[in-house]
Amino acid sequence: MKTLDLAKGGIHKGQARPGWRSQLDQLVDGWMTSPGFYRWAIGNPITRWVTRRRAAQLFQLMAGFVHSQVLLSCVRLRLLETLRDGPKTLDELSQECHISSPALQRLLHSAVSLRLLEMRGADLYGLGALGAPVAADVGLRLMIEHNAVLYEDMRDTLALMRDEIQPHMQAYWPYMNGDKPVSWEADKVARYSELMATSQRFVIEELLASYDFSQHRCVMDVGGGQGGWISALGQHHTQLQLILFDLPPVAALAQARFQANGLGGRATVHGGSFISDALPKGADLVTLVRVAHDHPDATVKALLKSIHQALPAGGMLLLAEPMAEATGAHSVGDAYFHFYLLAMGSGRLRSPEELKTLLKEAGFVTVVDIANPMPLHTRLLLAQKN
Repeated sequence: MKTLDLAKGGIHKGQARPGWRSQLDQLVDGWMTSPGFYRWAIGNPITRWVTRRRAAQLFQLMAGFVHSQVLLSCVRLRLLETLRDGPKTLDELSQECHISSPALQRLLHSAVSLRLLEMRGADLYGLGALGAPVAADVGLRLMIEHNAVLYEDMRDTLALMRDEIQPHMQAYWPYMNGDKPVSWEADKVARYSELMATSQRFVIEELLASYDFSQHRCVMDVGGGQGGWISALGQHHTQLQLILFDLPPVAALAQARFQANGLGGRATVHGGSFISDALPKGADLVTLVRVAHDHPDATVKALLKSIHQALPAGGMLLLAEPMAEATGAHSVGDAYFHFYLLAMGSGRLRSPEELKTLLKEAGFVTVVDIANPMPLHTRLLLAQKN
């Protein structure tokens, strides 16, 4: 098993900008917000294109909710799935959707403007560049439908931030209200487990493409849900022994999945809570996929220490989840995940540097970034025990 190189670099938090930079920022802020700036900017050929571009970006922010509702409507009407079989006319789609042609035409033209659909003729609609992946991926469609729960919680964002409402999102994820399965309903467990499993495809592809699992003997996935990731890993690496650890109602679903996939002889399931129960030993690699960001720092610290204790000397932890960009960088995913996790009522989006600090506090001596093709879905950190 190879040894990790020490991670280099890092973002230093809490550092104020130099005095001259702060003064310059204040000067620019005053200039940009002055009444005459806009008139000057649009009248100057050099700055006009910047002003137009920023105006368009601001309009995109303002119209974002409408755009998301157009996407949600297309999913709920199964428009994208219908057009996967070939283009259709307005009248044909109107009959299938049971919506009048004038009303549906507004949705179709809106979807065309967002590149979800495209015109294939004077009155013929087909899949657009952004509609095709939605039509092809059931997990993506489930996430779009699921986002309606988040939209409901964000109808009054200030009330959400002030903790004045009970978010619907917390009811969707039963483990956010504690780890006592007696309070859970079977349909809720199946619902969120299905969403986790179907939406995990992109993350699975990132993991398989970015890390060499052949160097390991046994892999344990903590918080593994129905076992979608472990099943895919076992099918790609037939030499691996596999362990899945999750809450008992979810672990039972994983056990059934392993039997159906022919992994019963190599995959072991353990039901328990990583908050209160010790993790099983025997794995030389632990994977933690989209788990840490669901929980507060105290829970994550305890979990990482438990993983460290379960690993042998030289054992590794591969952590995969969305991560916040460093200060000064920009990511379209940051705003989404910050408020998604707020609505869940637990956890937060952390930067790679914050996670590295937590990992080292748990006892891991080396933590490195693992490059992956699509960091919007997830980013990867690999930690090693002495």
